[in-house]
Amino acid sequence: MSKVKNVAPFLKWVGGKRQLLAEIREQLPNTISRYRYFEPFIGGGATFFALQPRHAVINDYNPELINAYRVIRDNPELLIQDLRNHVNTSEYYYEIRNLDRDEDAYRRLTDIQRASRIIYLNKTCYNGLYRVNSSGQFNVPYGSYKNPNIVNETIIRAINKYLNNNDVEILNGDYADVLRMADRHSFIYLDPPYHPISNSSNFTSYVQGGWNANEQLRLRDFCNLLTENHTKFLLSNSDCPFIREIYDGYNIIAVQATRAINSNGNGRGAINELLIKNY
Repeated sequence: MSKVKNVAPFLKWVGGKRQLLAEIREQLPNTISRYRYFEPFIGGGATFFALQPRHAVINDYNPELINAYRVIRDNPELLIQDLRNHVNTSEYYYEIRNLDRDEDAYRRLTDIQRASRIIYLNKTCYNGLYRVNSSGQFNVPYGSYKNPNIVNETIIRAINKYLNNNDVEILNGDYADVLRMADRHSFIYLDPPYHPISNSSNFTSYVQGGWNANEQLRLRDFCNLLTENHTKFLLSNSDCPFIREIYDGYNIIAVQATRAINSNGNGRGAINELLIKNY
């Protein structure tokens, strides 16, 4: 089946893989189309949308993100209609951002309104950053952009067509539950929160909580189980001694990425990252 045109990420996302797609493709198995594709940390979905697998399971721990994927699959026209209602002003931005400060009011939002809200905030917030505080409240300031592309009808409709023309399961939960679904006929691309390369570079506030060294070790242990079960995986992470050490013995490839989204402006620019695989 030919790929659907104009399928691309509908959100900006920290650590997005658009500019690493060539390097990722180079490391994929030659027979990738034969496998059921798994992506347990879907984020913005750049790799997933570029590959457009026919059989796939995607997942993220962030419920707002996964709700947006499901709304695009199920109700694209109502989403587009709601997105058109937004305006690009500071006063309106903070009104929409602060909806999650009132739990009762937030619960009254429909799935379509929630998806519309998160897309609007992503397109108009500072530097396209998705970040929540310890209470799970979106806390990125207004971005002051002149003409943000809030309503990208072409991409929304293209994603809807792809998701409905293929066997794609969309989950919201712990990545471990997704990995347990895989077998030797599966291929897994893992793009977890990156391990910080310095104390100032740590950014894991996609959802409440975050990632630390213990979470990285937990994921490594699952990768070891995948390897024992002859399930192929490719993993992205930061190029730092800790990640190199815990994945010692795997096939490690250093690549250079340019990061445009970072909570600290000094953290943007060309940096080394790792692609790690068990084949």
